[in-house]
Amino acid sequence: MSNASSLTAIIGGTGLNEYPSLLISHEKVVTTDLGATSAPLVFGELMGQSVVFLARHGHPHKLPPHKVNYRANMLALKQAGVSEIIAVNAVGGISENMAPEAICIPDQIIDYTHGREDTFFDGIYRPLDHVDFTYPYDQDLAAQLSFAAESKNIITQKTGVYGATQGPRLETIAEINRLEKDGCDVVGMTGMPEAVLARELELPYACLALVVNRAAGKSDRVITMDDIRSSLEVGMHKIHAIIAGYLASKDNG
Repeated sequence: MSNASSLTAIIGGTGLNEYPSLLISHEKVVTTDLGATSAPLVFGELMGQSVVFLARHGHPHKLPPHKVNYRANMLALKQAGVSEIIAVNAVGGISENMAPEAICIPDQIIDYTHGREDTFFDGIYRPLDHVDFTYPYDQDLAAQLSFAAESKNIITQKTGVYGATQGPRLETIAEINRLEKDGCDVVGMTGMPEAVLARELELPYACLALVVNRAAGKSDRVITMDDIRSSLEVGMHKIHAIIAGYLASKDNG
């Protein structure tokens, strides 16, 4: 992919409503044929690369996971000329090594959501069609993000299964036990339908999943927002470093 035509999208979730180090050139309010985006698209430059940032939950943070217009968000990015998408998600840790502040770069996903507009091929916006989703994340982009993390001495889980739940409430112990039996390593609320919509639009898409709490029943502590905010603050510095390392590496690619 040539740098001249490359436009990297960063979708920020909880804890990433704006991107402080982005040298902003302009913002664009977008309303697509499928509705408005969660927030204006913020265009700028990061590590010498063209970037567009989108706050998934709006800015300020206001949209619950099940009310995000994922189709409008992804369509707007496609129409903006995006060539790849890095999604940042705050998640709960299920596997033993997924403690707070850990980062997982998942390679698989299980969708437990319901009632969301989850395809462009609905027979209305576009004719019915099917896409292969055997590997839901772009393997090359995920590998490059993993390499960028290593270059910054940041430990990541290079594979993992993301369990996407409906939200906005957190899960019960029984639900987490079910997800664990299904093979999930982390649990979040926004991983789907974002990933499949990117695939339908033929956009490379990878996820940086930041663990902000141990999932229900995986700790003897009550999950508090204070603990989550603390993990977000520390973990987002790592996320920023990984993305910066990846973008810087594109000059040598």
